[in-house]
Amino acid sequence: MWWIYALFSAFFAALTAIFAKVGIKGVDTDLATAIRTVVILVIAWAIAFARGGVATIQTLSRQNILFLCLSGIATGLSWIFYFKALQLGKVSQVAPVDKLSVALAIILSILFLGEALTWKTGVGALLIISGTLVLIL
Repeated sequence: MWWIYALFSAFFAALTAIFAKVGIKGVDTDLATAIRTVVILVIAWAIAFARGGVATIQTLSRQNILFLCLSGIATGLSWIFYFKALQLGKVSQVAPVDKLSVALAIILSILFLGEALTWKTGVGALLIISGTLVLIL
């Protein structure tokens, strides 16, 4: 079931690139990121309220809060750089380089989370890195 959600994520990420490229034409990318963030904020809180997630907010530990905040900072910085890259480059170049994050996440998960590196994961990461290099060179 997880892979269905992952496919939806990939589909909407692709739409994000297309919509953003059109939307940032002639717009300050920091302003564009701020507008996008407000929309996401409203949608995320609406879903959290509708599905009852807000009721469990008191169960969050300091570690949960710290790492969710760090994740938010990383996401915000990612969006700022992504929008600037989209403004300066082609979607067909920027989006694949952005997806290099998959290979980087694999490497970081091994280093910091102790996840095992299987041959399939290693080959997949190398193919992502190779494909990215082909597209940017």
